[in-house]
Amino acid sequence: MSTVYAVDVQITAPVNDTEVTDRVADAVTNLFPGAEVEQGHGEIVATAHEMETLSESLHRQEILDTARGAFFEDLRGDTFSFDLKKQAAFQGVVNFAVGDPSELGDIHVRVRVNDPDAESYIDHVAPPTKDGKPIDPDE
Repeated sequence: MSTVYAVDVQITAPVNDTEVTDRVADAVTNLFPGAEVEQGHGEIVATAHEMETLSESLHRQEILDTARGAFFEDLRGDTFSFDLKKQAAFQGVVNFAVGDPSELGDIHVRVRVNDPDAESYIDHVAPPTKDGKPIDPDE
């Protein structure tokens, strides 16, 4: 039986003078295809209610441990945040931004888990691994 998750994902990304707004929007929708994107002043704001495509990318790129580290590092109650490199997202690739933001600015993602809880949702998106492979909780 699969769990139904109730999550609110807020995605913001700066749009610099040198960038095309639609391309920044594409970077966001590459990783969050269901997101509703709005253009603000100098930034893009998007809202989504799932992270399945991001999760698939984490599995495909075999960076589940990295993702879990990023998610748990900024977990506060039922909310966690992380930053993604915009340039990688243009290619549909997940690359977590750590340290100083790039000159283009990073994509900031804030996830609020309404049901059941943030830890369960993180386990769903980026399951724990052993020897680099996802651990099946049913085993």
